[in-house]
Amino acid sequence: MFDSIKRMLTLNAAEVRVLGALIEKGITTPEYYPLSLNALVNACNQKSSRDPVMELSEADVRSALFELEQLGMVRVLSDARVSKFEHLAYGKLSLGRPEIAVLGLLLLRGPQTPAELRARAERMYTFDNMAAVTAVLERLATREEPLVAQQSRQPGARESRWAHLVGGPAEAAGQTVATVRDAAFETGAGLGERVAELERIVRDLEERLKVMEAASGSSSEPRREQ
Repeated sequence: MFDSIKRMLTLNAAEVRVLGALIEKGITTPEYYPLSLNALVNACNQKSSRDPVMELSEADVRSALFELEQLGMVRVLSDARVSKFEHLAYGKLSLGRPEIAVLGLLLLRGPQTPAELRARAERMYTFDNMAAVTAVLERLATREEPLVAQQSRQPGARESRWAHLVGGPAEAAGQTVATVRDAAFETGAGLGERVAELERIVRDLEERLKVMEAASGSSSEPRREQ
């Protein structure tokens, strides 16, 4: 089982979104669950309760479903009319409803504080207080293969945010974003310096060319007889 969970921690963004959408709809709209492919695509691309908003194609969702099925995280149910899909996270990850609700929210909406998770979990699970949310997060974080991690508190923020580890370490992901942003800034600054240097070189070349042309003109004048 742990090998499968380790593989699950390398899911791509589409696979994360598909799993999160299946978890959410399985709880909030059980009358329409399992989901057809079309319904799942719509759930993945919702404009509300999603961060970031995505525009996955049917092919993207099919590919994600195939990978999740290989991991044993999704099951395909076929009938005479249309295939439908359901997640198997409860059994595969040995999670209860509170853990599933929190994990589903993190998969769909990215890093969040315990207060945000409690407020947004109402349709999936009702937490009595903040301590109950924190207890769930800590259980998910202290598993043999952790599924969530607490991020460093942002400057000026009152609470730390928690992020899922499905798809890679949360801290590493945050550092990558910051590194890319900083690198982009530095590259921009370096580009400006290089442009200024090139402009200086061009000006120097133009001045040298003028001097050479002047010298050439002088040397081409006929020498006067003494």
